[in-house]
Amino acid sequence: AELKERGDDLVWDKDTPAHLDFVTACANIRMYIFNIPNKSRFEVKSMAGNIIPAIATTNAVIAGCIVMEAIKILNNQQDKCKTVYLRRQPNPRKKILVTEALEPPNPKCYVCSEKPEVNVALNLETTTIKVFEEKIMKGALNMVAPDVEVEGKGIILISSEEGETEANNDKFLKDFGLMDGSILACDDFLQDYKLKVYLYHADKLDEGQEFIVTGDKSQLQPKEEKAPEPEPEPAPKDPNAAIDVEAEDVEVVSKGDRKRPAEESNGQPKSKKAKVDNDDDEDIQICEAEPVKPAKAAAAAPPPEEDGVICLE
Repeated sequence: AELKERGDDLVWDKDTPAHLDFVTACANIRMYIFNIPNKSRFEVKSMAGNIIPAIATTNAVIAGCIVMEAIKILNNQQDKCKTVYLRRQPNPRKKILVTEALEPPNPKCYVCSEKPEVNVALNLETTTIKVFEEKIMKGALNMVAPDVEVEGKGIILISSEEGETEANNDKFLKDFGLMDGSILACDDFLQDYKLKVYLYHADKLDEGQEFIVTGDKSQLQPKEEKAPEPEPEPAPKDPNAAIDVEAEDVEVVSKGDRKRPAEESNGQPKSKKAKVDNDDDEDIQICEAEPVKPAKAAAAAPPPEEDGVICLE
């Protein structure tokens, strides 16, 4: 009556008590249906006053992208359809809408393949019909009202009709003659969703797992333990291997692995190569290998040197 007198019954105003009472009542009824805690008038007023117009939301942006792709399908241009992603931040090309080519259908997908099939590994002796319905058919396979029967035998395990197969809930799968390799025909009329389920018995699964659902049967095979790889044997030491030269001058003697400072070379002059500067600005001289001379030659007096002349080989 108040709204009718004011003539603005179609105009929303959060500060109008009648408007706020109506929205609060409708919101709380809906929350009660979906088991959501109810809200007070103050909470509803604070939320209703901060709603962003739908045209600026992410849902509206994505809805627009969906319409653009739907137009391509209507124009028979399926080859031009793309997957569109909305990024939180622009990419390096300054774009927030990024497109990607469509992925081809997965032949092992148990929903969109030509022959929808799925493999389930579980313990047939301890799994009840109720657990199979709730956790596998409705939970893992996303059925709403499944009908399940044993293929080729016509035995109905689960029915979408309320109360029809309620007596089966506490029975085990093995009680219906199901064994490794049994096939179940499953159908969800509400979603036009048909599926064949191949059962495989597993006494033990990984810790925390009651069952495994996969479109690829090979994934149900037990994993082979990898043999430890042998440690590589250390390579034998090569007596002719090069010697690292670090801070000191080293002369390499042809016989044996012994190394000694370059200045102790039986008093004979040594041929020198060009100097190499390292990071510490120290000169390194690498001397060529010289054959070991007989003791008599080593004991011979060095040749006389002329004053002021240095001979270099």
